[in-house]
Amino acid sequence: MMSEKLRRIGILFIIGIVLLLGVMQVAFSYVEIGITDEFWTQEIPAYDFSDVPQNVVNDASALAAEMFGKSGEKYQLFYEQLLMTYEEAQGKDFIVLFNPGGWGWKAPDQVKGWGTILEGIRVELDGLGYRSLLLNYQRTGESLVARVKELVEIINYYPSKSKYLATRVDFLTGQYPDLKVIVAGESNGAAMSSSVMNILQDNPQVYSIQTGTPFWYQPVVYNRTLLLNSNGTGPDTFNQGDIPAIVWASLRSAFGLADRAGTVFGHLKAPGHDYSWQYPEIYGKITKFLEENFGINSK
Repeated sequence: MMSEKLRRIGILFIIGIVLLLGVMQVAFSYVEIGITDEFWTQEIPAYDFSDVPQNVVNDASALAAEMFGKSGEKYQLFYEQLLMTYEEAQGKDFIVLFNPGGWGWKAPDQVKGWGTILEGIRVELDGLGYRSLLLNYQRTGESLVARVKELVEIINYYPSKSKYLATRVDFLTGQYPDLKVIVAGESNGAAMSSSVMNILQDNPQVYSIQTGTPFWYQPVVYNRTLLLNSNGTGPDTFNQGDIPAIVWASLRSAFGLADRAGTVFGHLKAPGHDYSWQYPEIYGKITKFLEENFGINSK
């Protein structure tokens, strides 16, 4: 009887491993193209690419082919998104490209604390005499395969997704030599932003603002990067890897007793993992970063 139970457990274990390996194999082969949304707009504009210069069209097509082959749905989607952002960037001095935290699927209207930071950045750039565009980069879908792919990317420090985003940024700065791009991010999105900066470290048009990097990720901080791992009121427990504090705060939250705390992956509560424009530490350092790097627009 005992041997029969052990045999069944063994079979279930093997089946579980096979299923896990199958999901992982699909995840490694699965390619997801991020969606770029403009902040605070409810409608996706209709685009007509007929007025886009032919050399820009050719560059976009070549990049899409390099990423995904010369045809197919992924090629077409990436190609069209390159041209969409090209058109959106016309007449702008800055693009602020935000990478949300957690799984990376937050829409613009779901970004709360960082929504205030983005608005603060926009107002500050406006005060310095610049025209800016705020974009939200949703790097992940909500399917099981998409989540597994995101986990694979997190474990490996975003080898694929950072490349896709860096390609978009490099394309834009190549077409607009005077354009500046600030690649921003919170939590896992900060790790993603850091990986993009690693790729584009030699591109002087690209800057980065990051908050609350996960404790397992050690970012390289370049002179064009502002890294904030505290809101000024106390340590960020997710950045510090304070697991007991996160578990305790999450249990308190389950019983409706949670203090103000940031959220990790949409469920866990992490004290100090909370970033918004209301904190003097946040708006003070971001304002200083913008003023020191960009000053008053002489144009």
